[in-house]
Amino acid sequence: MILILKKGVTEDQVEYVLKKIEQAGLKPHISKGADVTVIGCIGHEDAVKAFFEEAQALAGVDKAIRISKPYKLASKEIGKEKSIIKIGNVEIGGDKIAIIAGPCAVETLENITDIAENVKDAGAVILRGGAFKPRTSPYTFQGLGEEGLKFLGEARKRTGLLVVTEVMDPRDLDLVCRYADIIQVGARNMQNFRLLQEVGMVKKPVILKRGLCSTIQEFLMSAEYIMSNGNESVILCERGIRTYETSTRNTLDLSAIPVLKRLSHLPVIVDPSHAAGVWYYIESLSLAAIAAGADGLMIEVHPMPEKAYSDGAQSLKYDTFSKLIGKAKLVANAVNRNI
Repeated sequence: MILILKKGVTEDQVEYVLKKIEQAGLKPHISKGADVTVIGCIGHEDAVKAFFEEAQALAGVDKAIRISKPYKLASKEIGKEKSIIKIGNVEIGGDKIAIIAGPCAVETLENITDIAENVKDAGAVILRGGAFKPRTSPYTFQGLGEEGLKFLGEARKRTGLLVVTEVMDPRDLDLVCRYADIIQVGARNMQNFRLLQEVGMVKKPVILKRGLCSTIQEFLMSAEYIMSNGNESVILCERGIRTYETSTRNTLDLSAIPVLKRLSHLPVIVDPSHAAGVWYYIESLSLAAIAAGADGLMIEVHPMPEKAYSDGAQSLKYDTFSKLIGKAKLVANAVNRNI
């Protein structure tokens, strides 16, 4: 349920409404616009139903509206048209399209710093790299763990790039938060609800990747788990879903971008690397994602893909990545965005 407050409502009236919401066993989420203040009331459906009539009669309340979507905080019905996530001097969700780039896995300090310097020169503002790697086979490279996180921290120190890396286990969350500016929840963990709840309790932005076979509603409900635990800085990432097609690693669902933007106020980025699975499709998918309204791209880059510890086949070399960003700027300009 959302409460739309009257124009000219006083601070005392707002505090009174917030107090009544909490007394009803609900969590208030306030959004102040230029002309109107909206308060979301989040909690058990029975508590919302019991409070609905009383809420409409509270001083300062213009009207109460029930939210029809099962995802409440992620929905536009909460009163937000668009959320812009700010991390340092980077914004995701505004007019500027954020470029996130780096290797699938952190390998050595020299390798990650070299990649960081090159992707920054090409236009990236965030460095990606996995220290903990969820792999299909238990016999493949699983990541360097804390050593990899330290390498990411050093690369950030040398280049000034923000760092995003994946957390797989709630037990590693404090450690990852020590080094990362942004936490990534991978596709395999999209419905790891215990992990989502723990991530929701930290004060770090979260990139949430869509699950391998998840519907858009399931995707948004996972975002809701994070947001309902206090962390509303969620960035949705479409990275392809599993279909019957075998020409690519996954099938990039470009339609998810406008659908998510219609349903939710959260920023939407795209990972064309994991969707394609091979480097030569990444340019086309990246340009199409920008045209469809993506707020950012997450692209895998490696100086020698043939020697990469993981996912070399879907990694771009430095020159190919730089050329892609040049073309991406043209498409961004065409849709009144910039990079």
